[in-house]
Parts: sequence; C-alpha cells; structure tokens
Amino acid sequence: MSTTTDVAQVAAPKPRGGIVQSVNDSLVVAKRNLIRMTRIPEMIIFGMIQPVMFVVLFSYVFGGSISVAGYTDPATYREYLMAGIFAQTVTFATAGAGAGIADDMHKGLIDRFRSLPMARGAVLTGRTLADLVQTALTLVVLAVVALIIGWRTHESMVSVLMGFALLLLLGYAFSWIGALIGLSVRTPEAATSGGLIWLFPLTFISNAFVPSDGMPTVLRTIAEWNPFSATVQAARELFGNLPPGYKTPDAWPMQHPVIASVLWSVLIIAFFRTLAVRKYRSAAA
Repeated sequence: MSTTTDVAQVAAPKPRGGIVQSVNDSLVVAKRNLIRMTRIPEMIIFGMIQPVMFVVLFSYVFGGSISVAGYTDPATYREYLMAGIFAQTVTFATAGAGAGIADDMHKGLIDRFRSLPMARGAVLTGRTLADLVQTALTLVVLAVVALIIGWRTHESMVSVLMGFALLLLLGYAFSWIGALIGLSVRTPEAATSGGLIWLFPLTFISNAFVPSDGMPTVLRTIAEWNPFSATVQAARELFGNLPPGYKTPDAWPMQHPVIASVLWSVLIIAFFRTLAVRKYRSAAA
C-alpha cells in the first residue's frame, strides 16, 4: 500500500502555491510560447496581413461614402475608422488564442504541463500573456501602415499611449474567452470557428465602422452598451480622432468611455479567467 501511494505521489506531483510562484510559472510558459512563435514566423506574418487589408480596403473603398458628423471626406473617415480597426484586430486575436490552446490539448502538451508541480492557472495565463505580446507587435505594424495612408493623432503622446493600452487590455480580456473556447472543444479547427462566429456580430453591431446614430433603435442600444464600442470610443477620444461637431450618444458608456472600457475589460477578465481555470482544473482531475 505504501509503495502504491509513493508511486502515485511521484506520478502526480502537487502544484506549488503562492502568488510569486504562480507569476514565475506563468512567465515560464509565456516565454515558451514566445520562443515557439519566433520559430514559426508565418504565424505572426499571416496574423498581420488581415488587419492591414482591412485598413486599406475600408479606407479606400468606404472612405468618402460614409458621413461622420456631416463630413464625407476620406481623411475624416480614415481617422474615425482606425480606432475601430485597432479594436477589431486585438479582439480577433481571440480565435488564435483558442486555436493555440486547443492545439496544445490535441497534441497532449497540456497533459505534460499537468504532470509538473506548477500553478494550475499558469498554463493559461502564460499563453494569454504570449498572445498579448504578439497582439502588441501587430498593433505597432498596423499603426505604421495607418500613418502611411494618412491617419494622424491630435492628442499628447501620453494620451495616445493610454489609448493603445486600453486596446491591449481589451485584447487580453478577450483572449480569456478564447482560452475557455479552446479548452471546451476537441480540435483547433473548431476553436477557430468558435472564436470567430460571435466576434463578427460583436464588432459590426458597434460604432467601429459607422456611427451608431444611424442604426435602428434596438441595434443602436446594443452598439452603445457593447464593451467593444466603449473601447473604440475611448481610443478615438484619446487619439483625438473625433471630428468637430461629433455628437456623442447619450448612453453612459459613450459619455464615459475610458471608465466603461476599463470596467468592461476587468469584468471580462475576472469572469472568463475564473471559468477557464475551473475548466482546466476539471479536465485535469
């Protein structure tokens, strides 16, 4: 009996506790994922192509056709658009996060992590942190492309950096939704589909591409209380990309977009991180 117990303890070591240990374990996992990304550069390259295409297509196809605060010139719409494209880019990274975790599950890598004496949430936290770094790199490239086609900011550098920080916070929050999806499906393909199917209505029923005041009443209400819209509105204000004469909707998230953006992101992280870690632990049991 004693021998059997000893073997079981060796085969399934208990995870080490403590906040410091959890942070260290998360950073180790994040480093492992970042190293893997550098060895597969096409993951990063292909992740940048789609948002760049959105910037070019929306700017030149829809520019001049959509009125923002009475302005129909392409330059005004281009500045109005960019915050929406930035936000769409960071949220669409959700699908990649879910597919990555599902792929690790499919290949048995998660099972290997489970056999190590490490914090249970560290595997997911490390993965989401690595995805956040990749998203930040994509944002930098996207901002450069936007500057090339004529996008400009009209606020201080501190304000602009705060805008990008809110965008990354939203992207990190949504990556936890992707983590939960990746743990809940059987294949990476299912995780990719599951990570995108709900993102399209979320991003298009918003103020990302067109002002919400032209939408039907029900859709306008949804758009104005959409967490995605709050971050887009906050970024526009911090970038100084709202045209003169723009009338801010009366909904509270639109009147206080920075506070609303932070609150929404923190709530999403708290809720979906709890569910994802619980899912990970139940699968490991």
